[in-house]
Amino acid sequence: MLTTGDSAPDFALKDRHGNVVSLHGLKADFVVVYFYPKDDTPGCTVEAKNYSASLDQFKRMKAEVIGISGGTEESKQMFCDKYQLKVTLLSDPDFSVSKAYGAYSEKSFTGKTSFGIKRMTFVLNKQRKVIHVYSSVNPETNHQEVLDFLHEVKP
Repeated sequence: MLTTGDSAPDFALKDRHGNVVSLHGLKADFVVVYFYPKDDTPGCTVEAKNYSASLDQFKRMKAEVIGISGGTEESKQMFCDKYQLKVTLLSDPDFSVSKAYGAYSEKSFTGKTSFGIKRMTFVLNKQRKVIHVYSSVNPETNHQEVLDFLHEVKP
């Protein structure tokens, strides 16, 4: 898993419109990369809605917010349409980016063990170094925790 001070792996993934979004192509001072297990599930919906509702605050902090999970750009489009989501969601169909960030691991739910995306958030600076990692994320409060952190570190 990436830790504070690590260089964030670059990525080039498709958004809900089929456009490729790359980390190196983002111009913001900060990038918030949050990994979520699956489109249109209860916790993931709450998290995406909260980030969407807070996008103006992130933009004022010169921060770009990117959500990444498996699935297709079509599933991202349906998810965004259903809940009027504004946050940028990217499709990681082979989990290569999730694995590179350390967000893909063994999980246990209702006594069953499987592999999948773990809910995690990485805050990157302008040089795309990791400046904070949230490895245990509450989908209801993560957006505010990240905003509070950005207020602390922004000059």
